[in-house]
Amino acid sequence: MSSSIIITLTSLMQPDHTAVVTGASSGIGRAACLRFAQAGMHVWMIDNDADELMLAQSLVKSHQANETQQIISAEVIDVASASAMKQLAEQVFAAGNGCHVLFNNAGIGLGGGALTDIEQVHHTMNVNMYGPIHGCLAFVPKMQASGQPGIVINTGSKQGITMPPGNLTYNMSKAALKCYTEGLEHEFMKARYEHGGKLRAVLLIPGWVNTSILLKAERAKAHAKGESYDPAQAFFHETKPQAGAWMPSQVIDFLQQELEEDKFYILCPDNDVDRETDNLRMIWTMNDIVQDRPPLSRWHPDYKDKFDAFVQEQKQKK
Repeated sequence: MSSSIIITLTSLMQPDHTAVVTGASSGIGRAACLRFAQAGMHVWMIDNDADELMLAQSLVKSHQANETQQIISAEVIDVASASAMKQLAEQVFAAGNGCHVLFNNAGIGLGGGALTDIEQVHHTMNVNMYGPIHGCLAFVPKMQASGQPGIVINTGSKQGITMPPGNLTYNMSKAALKCYTEGLEHEFMKARYEHGGKLRAVLLIPGWVNTSILLKAERAKAHAKGESYDPAQAFFHETKPQAGAWMPSQVIDFLQQELEEDKFYILCPDNDVDRETDNLRMIWTMNDIVQDRPPLSRWHPDYKDKFDAFVQEQKQKK
């Protein structure tokens, strides 16, 4: 990118700058808040889980760099509400420090197949897709008007690119967010080149991370049935990490590093899957269209072995 201004996360992580993070009570969001607080930033922590948010706020406050920082957990906010996000933006900018990092990270793992109840489809899309859009509509015009450099980070998913079967509704929500974020950055790019714009957007694409997204999804399903839920049942979460998954702090390390190199697609590996394998999976997925194969051919009985052979052949070439 050769625009007149290079916007990195490191350059924005300064005392008296402000970060707004959704999904801040745990996982990647909480790890980001810790990093921003350690850099001396004011941090607004947004979540709809009041109990976890209060605990996370206390943890982040214990790591703040100085006493003048504000580590704020606004009242419980559902990112699916456009009006709530608009009101939040008013509060943040009324504080007088603007917004330099908008991290639209809140998400849910709930979903289902093609015939999932429409209410569940709406719920998943409202959080995973409309949530970040609500954040952008509420904050970006004010960020632009401030004239200060800033960055919008939207948390996507590899499932929104390669579309593995098993949770179609979730895949749809993350695919739509990928599309939106690409378009947002293109508009920011034009503004940087043509009008001296100072905003940048990136798509964070985590690999397998030890977060609570699976635990919360399973807990929500159990509660919807009127059943209790034991967190020990979840295969992984932050206090039950699996060796193949990264910890949330590693994702933030990688995000910061990739933004220093002016990347848009922050495609994170993990301890099980490296970047080369991710690339080959994405190439195969796109070639379903180019080569007129059945959709999701990677999991099709007539093509599964061909996919495995393709990966092995490509890796041997290198």
